[in-house]
Amino acid sequence: MQRCRCLLASLAYGVLLIAVGEAHAQYPAKPIKWIVPYTPGGITDTVTRLVTHRMQEALGQPIVIENRPGANSIIGADLAAKAAPDGYTLLTVIAAHAANATLYAGRLPFDPLKSFAPVSHVATAPLIMTANLNFPASDVRELIDYAKKNPGRISFGSSGIGAAAHLTTELFKQTTGTFMVHIPYRGTAPALQGLLAGDIQILVDVPSSMMPQVRGGKIKALGMFSASRVPGASEVPTLREAGGPAIESSTWIVFLAPAKTPREVVSRLSAEAAKAVAHAEIRKNFENSGIIGVGSTPEQLAKFLDDEIARWGKVIRAAGVKADD
Repeated sequence: MQRCRCLLASLAYGVLLIAVGEAHAQYPAKPIKWIVPYTPGGITDTVTRLVTHRMQEALGQPIVIENRPGANSIIGADLAAKAAPDGYTLLTVIAAHAANATLYAGRLPFDPLKSFAPVSHVATAPLIMTANLNFPASDVRELIDYAKKNPGRISFGSSGIGAAAHLTTELFKQTTGTFMVHIPYRGTAPALQGLLAGDIQILVDVPSSMMPQVRGGKIKALGMFSASRVPGASEVPTLREAGGPAIESSTWIVFLAPAKTPREVVSRLSAEAAKAVAHAEIRKNFENSGIIGVGSTPEQLAKFLDDEIARWGKVIRAAGVKADD
């Protein structure tokens, strides 16, 4: 009798493995929900829609974008972290995700690393430093000189505490030994309005948001946080070319799945994301917006996230940045 029970249990387990394997082999068998923890229309939402639109053609199932903004991406990320790890709920995050690991250490309802399975580093957008038209400095060298002679008299804005733009400017301050006052806004649009109105003098953000205003003669570009000039904004010198330190910084867009999502599902999604990013139409669209396509493996993304959390954690602690509760 005991041998019979063991045999039946083994057979049942084998049937289960076959069923699971078949389910994974048929993936995806239904529409995929993709959470974007930001409002529609921004760089995160736009890149996700471009890439997933191409992915769904290859996957043979619709990908439905669900915008869940709030709390510096924490609300949307929490929903994804608690979703079933079956490949039918995915998440897009940007650099704020790495900052949250330090800003909200011990207070998040999920672990920024352990709660997710890395899928693909999709794209990166080097940041640009811009200034109000009335600001006396015309390049980065002059900005540094002016800031050192007038400590605390320059205000810089950002799309929010812990955003890539905020922490990049803090890194710039630390590297150059300058002191500027941070004025956080609730998004890039109000920060840009503050720059145009002269409420702040400096604003760092992505080229897709800043370059239309630069080309319209409403603000001026001081330098790009990149190693070389960026396609789509090639008229803007790098920070080093403009007389500043050779700092490279960007916001980035990565795809994640809930932890314990089957490896073969993650690999399929990663491969399709890389193919989509490599497509000529998407490459051209990215370049026109100052975005650089990547398309990494899950393993490459895992290392990238480890490095980013460590990098920005160091800047946050050095600057004494506190979360906006």
